[in-house]
Amino acid sequence: MDFVRSDRGGPRVPLALKILIAGGFGAGKTTLVSALSEVRPLQTEEVLTGAGIGTDDLSGVEGKSTTTVAMDFGRITINEDLQVYLFGTPGQDRFWFLWDELAFGALGAVVLADTRRLADCFPSIDYFEQRGIPFVVGVNCFDGSRRFSLDSVRQALDLDDDVPMLLCDARDRQSAKLVLISLVEHVARQRGEPVPVA
Repeated sequence: MDFVRSDRGGPRVPLALKILIAGGFGAGKTTLVSALSEVRPLQTEEVLTGAGIGTDDLSGVEGKSTTTVAMDFGRITINEDLQVYLFGTPGQDRFWFLWDELAFGALGAVVLADTRRLADCFPSIDYFEQRGIPFVVGVNCFDGSRRFSLDSVRQALDLDDDVPMLLCDARDRQSAKLVLISLVEHVARQRGEPVPVA
């Protein structure tokens, strides 16, 4: 594993990996970053206002009162030599100008799918497919929402068989960790590297 040493010969700096958390408006991106981050996450949540009427579609997420306007940021320390930085992307089209900057240098991405608004994750999937960025799909299981089989969701999203997909609860740290592990294993397989053993 490569490390960056300081110019003054000081202690080595841990390797940093960047993972994006993407998906539609209200899919649970901020919640997932919050569940995983070991530090208080940086959030750019703002209250939805009347200015969003006619722009923000709240069908299926009528109880949502805030939205991410730039990004969410969290950190996970794997060990003293490796840290993972989580960048939650904004879900609305009008903030997409930020995506290229956020995606630069990313190891891969998690696309959160909300079965109440499944079409909302198409733009995220298209973005990563077009740029060759490895991704997995986490189907976020919201309380009271109708459950579908993973095969049904895969077919509805027209995903290739090699794209990992799993059910998750973005509120639950262990469930969110399994999504990240799935992504790391997927990236390793794509690169022809040994898949880490848990």
